[in-house]
Parts: sequence; structure tokens; C-alpha cells
Amino acid sequence: MRFPTSRFPASRFPTLKYDLTASLVVFLVALPLCVGVAVASGVPAELGLITGIVGGLVTGLLPGSSLQVSGPAAGLTVLVAETVQRFGLPALGLVVAAAGLLQLLLGALRWGRWFRAISVAVVEGMLAGIGLVIIAGQLYAMADRPAPASGTDKLLGLPALLARLVSPPAAGGTFLIGAGTIAVIVLWQRLPARARVVPGALVAVVLATAVTWLLDRPMKKVEVKGLLDAVQPPGTGAFEQFTPALIVTVVAFTLVASAESLFSAAAVDRLHDGPRTDYDKELMAQGAGNALCGALGALPMTAVIVRSATNVQAGARTKASRVLHGVWLLLFAALLPAALGVIPVAALAGVLVHAGFKLLPFKQFGPLWREHRPEALVLLATAVAIVTVNMFEGVLIGLGLSVVKTAWETSRLHVETEEQPEGHVRVRLTGNATFLRLPRLLDTLEALPADRVVELDLSGLRHLDHACQTALTTWTERHNARAPEEVRLIPALAGQV
Repeated sequence: MRFPTSRFPASRFPTLKYDLTASLVVFLVALPLCVGVAVASGVPAELGLITGIVGGLVTGLLPGSSLQVSGPAAGLTVLVAETVQRFGLPALGLVVAAAGLLQLLLGALRWGRWFRAISVAVVEGMLAGIGLVIIAGQLYAMADRPAPASGTDKLLGLPALLARLVSPPAAGGTFLIGAGTIAVIVLWQRLPARARVVPGALVAVVLATAVTWLLDRPMKKVEVKGLLDAVQPPGTGAFEQFTPALIVTVVAFTLVASAESLFSAAAVDRLHDGPRTDYDKELMAQGAGNALCGALGALPMTAVIVRSATNVQAGARTKASRVLHGVWLLLFAALLPAALGVIPVAALAGVLVHAGFKLLPFKQFGPLWREHRPEALVLLATAVAIVTVNMFEGVLIGLGLSVVKTAWETSRLHVETEEQPEGHVRVRLTGNATFLRLPRLLDTLEALPADRVVELDLSGLRHLDHACQTALTTWTERHNARAPEEVRLIPALAGQV
């Protein structure tokens, strides 16, 4: 018996088979990262899964970007860890919920597109700084040692950590589990595409878990509470901590999560030919997800470029793939929570070390240094500031340097002095005359002889700010006072100075 074609699910949902396959691949990529980011942030592993579930089931359903996938991101690990250490775990939900509400407001005000105006060098520097802190911190976790609090101390303590690994009694066995995890992930990427359908991070964690079980050695494992037990909504006591310091933290979460999500959206749009991202709607979708994550006391979410690129490359056609990936995470967390308890923390640390390396802009920095050195310096300064100071202030330093660099470059002023046949001196100004170039301009003018006729040619100026205009007027009056009738403006420019 032959059924009409219209009755087959495939005819009603022509893209379902592609989205279903893609969702399974994304789920396998997201699972170890959700757990690893949570453990690295110093919170229960289930909170990372909750954020991944909300990113799929809630943010995945909302309009904005059709193919990018949201969840807990390595880029926020440092900020979350700092927040938990400073304010405590109960305050995390309040911070995340407030950041989500602020994202909703910014999206409603149509500010989403303005996040794209943030300098790429600042974003790359932010990710590089985060990557360095993650790598340094997770190397301690691989050795089953507590990591120092600050990024600087983490880096400075690495030689002592290495010495401990090679001197008895050493933690080399634990460290080798993490190192082996990294090796498997790297080598897995060299296999044929058919083999790489199963993500390397998942394979590495499974192998590390199996090796740990076979060796039967005491090793720190992921602590499991259960999905419902891990939920920690902000209590009334959390609102008492709503201090200026906490408000600054909320702004930091909002800035970093929004910028990372919208930059990810721009990158994902370049990977497919489907509908383009509506940045304001995407910002509101991220805000709705973070508001719910905060209400559940979970980790903050962003759109994650690794999962999003995997989604596109796996053949996803619609947002159904990212929603289904959230369904698989929910089923895993509900039916197999005990599976988390056998995973060695060193293996997850290895996954995070590899993720940290992927945040470092190795390929981008060389061309940037050769072609746009000031941008490269902003990138370096942002990364160093994040490592040595903290996440939020490091980003602010990077933004400040970017603004200064842009102001300096747009205020380029060329001052040319030419001898004229009649014995006059012509000073031609081209570019933008702003206060940043005023010292050089005044040095040139004051070096001119007082007994010569001077022509100021301002026809090449695109902008003359108030400071420069006042300075030119003052210099003209002083020169005229010393040598009457010996300063004149060319006729077409009379009245500008």
C-alpha cells in the first residue's frame, strides 16, 4: 500500500532530518563544555547544563539569529569565578538576571547594532586575556592543585607548579590525564571528516574517564547534586548585596555577554546563506535567556561561536536544531545525572585549556601587527590589563585606548611650510586640526620669522575645533602686533581665523 507523499513527516518538515542530525552533533559538543565551564567557574556542574538547556529551549525559540547556539561560554568563566569568589554563589543569580533584564532593555531601545561598533581589537584582546587566565587556571586543576586568585599570580606560579609535577611526590598521574585529553582533542581534528562526526572533546573525556576507571587511582571527580538540587534562585538576602560594586559587575556581564553574542552572530552570518541576524532581536533573546538563567541561579549565557559553527557545518537549516540540542541536554541531565560523577576534573580542565588556546588570536595577530600596528597594540594592552587587573577594568582600559587611538588617527594634521617667490612664507594645513595636534602646530608657527609675511592656507582642513581656532586667532594677533600688515590670510579663507 502506497501512502500519499503529503502524509510523510519529511514532506511536512523538509528540513527536519538535517536539523535533527545537527542537533545531536551540537549536543555532543556542548555537553563537555557546559560541564567544564561550570566546574572551572567554581559552581555545580548542573548549573552549566541548566544554562545550556535554557539556551536551547528558550533563546533557541526566540527570533534573532536562526542558526547560532547559546549556552555557557568559556569567555565568561573568569568573570563568573570572580563574582562567586567576591559575592558568593547566591548573588550570581541576581547578577545574571539583572544583566538579562538590561540586555532586554538595550534590545528594546535598538542598541544591538551599536555593540558591533566595539573595536575588533578590543574584543580579540578581551578573548586573549580570558584565554590566558583560563589556561593558567586550568593547568592547576589538571595538577589537582588550587589556583591562585589573580591572573598574575596564576601565571607567576606556573614555574613552581611545573617543579612540583617533576619532583616526588608528584601529581604527574592526574596531570597526564588532562594532557592526554588535550592530545586526543588535537589529534582528533586530523582524522577524516567522517570520523569527526563525534566531537573530539567528548571522545577525549570518555577516554580519560575510562583510563581513570581502569587505573583505579584516587582522582578528583565532578561533584553531582542533581538537576533540581542545583537550582538556586536568588533569595531575599541576595538583594541586600545590590551595592555599587555589584552594579559594576552587572554592567560587566552585560557588556561582555552582549558583545560576544553579537560578534558571534556576525561570524555565523558569514558561514551560511540563510536569513541574516536581527541584532536587536538577538540581544533581546539573549536577555530573556539570561533573565531566566538568573532566576534559576545558573550561569550566564552567550552565543558560542564553536557550537554555532558546528551547527552550521553539521547541516542545520532552521532554529529547530538548536532547540533540539536543548532537549537532548535536558534528557541527559534528567535521566543520566550520575554519569557526571565519574568524569575526572583533570579531563574537563584539559578541555578548557584547549578552549582557552582557541581564544588566543595566533592567526590574526601577525597580519594585524604588520598592517595595523596601533590596533595590535590595543589588543595586547587589553589582554595584559585583563590578566593583571581584572576582566571588567581590562575591557574598559581596552575601550579607552581604542577611543584614544581613533581620536589620534582621525586628528591627523599635516603642516607644510613653503617659501613663495615674493618672499612670503605659506603655511598650508591639511587634515583635521584638533587639540591633540595643537602643540606641533604652535611649534611650527612660533618658529616662523617675525619679519616675514605669512599666509595661512586653511583650505585643506576637514575639521577645525575650537581649541585650534582660538590658538590660530591668538597667534595671528600676536604676529600682527609684532609686525603690522605682515600677516594676511589668502582671500578665500578670510574670516576663518
